[in-house]
Amino acid sequence: MLGMTRFIAMAGGAPAEGQAAANPIVAFLPFILMFVIFYFLLIRPQQKKQKDHQKMVSELKKGDQVVTSGGVLGTIAAVKDDTVVLKMEDGESKMEILKSAVAYIRNQGQLQENK
Repeated sequence: MLGMTRFIAMAGGAPAEGQAAANPIVAFLPFILMFVIFYFLLIRPQQKKQKDHQKMVSELKKGDQVVTSGGVLGTIAAVKDDTVVLKMEDGESKMEILKSAVAYIRNQGQLQENK
């Protein structure tokens, strides 16, 4: 009988005396911990920033001074479903851009970034 326990212990079939079986959850604990850290450091702040930008875009109105993601400055002349018409400083030039291209609203010479 003693020879059989040595055989099982050598084969790795059952844990030897003094050794406990490893819990599978403990083996995945570092991966779970890394995901939680990534969520709070990367994913959650990005979702908040995207939500704030979407709110800002939905509140655009005629007369707002804006800066686009391409760096174009202008005043909103008209708001449509998915686009806005920007009037340039010279008063003659106009361009239609997507609402999502508006980076932030600029009012009275002060930049009010969307954070």
